[in-house]
Amino acid sequence: MTAHEVALMRQLHEEHAKALWHFCLRLVGNDRAHAEDVVQETLLRAWRHREILESPPPAVQAWLRTVARNLVTDEWRRHRAVRETSVAEVPDAPEREDRTDQLLLSWVVAEALTHLTPDHRSVLLECFFRGRSVAEAAALLGIPEGTVKSRTHYALRALRLALEEMGVTA
Repeated sequence: MTAHEVALMRQLHEEHAKALWHFCLRLVGNDRAHAEDVVQETLLRAWRHREILESPPPAVQAWLRTVARNLVTDEWRRHRAVRETSVAEVPDAPEREDRTDQLLLSWVVAEALTHLTPDHRSVLLECFFRGRSVAEAAALLGIPEGTVKSRTHYALRALRLALEEMGVTA
């Protein structure tokens, strides 16, 4: 490895490793060692695709988060396949509803919500997640109903953009 390559790798690590580790820590249920492994593999993949490193820092960060999320998801699916195989071999194993995809999606949406403004986040939480009507949300938040409708519209657009930046496609 040349001195230039070593400097590039150090720069990649210094600029992105800490934030990426915190992101991965949430993905793996606060398992510090597992988060470190995911960060290491993610940075290795970035190193293998050096063209991404020439992008602006927000694009690099989005790419790294997408790779890390995909690594965790792929690992989870591999473990699930192993568990399903071993459960299938056990006679009379009780069937359980698999809600993993729903759980992963809720994590991704929760992460995307953190990118919204507090006003946008509050109207989405009240109207969509808590099931309140526009009138109920307006009364609870102390704002006019028209403002709830407007904020909901713009909040959904911002949420869609945040999800796209995280690599989630419809």
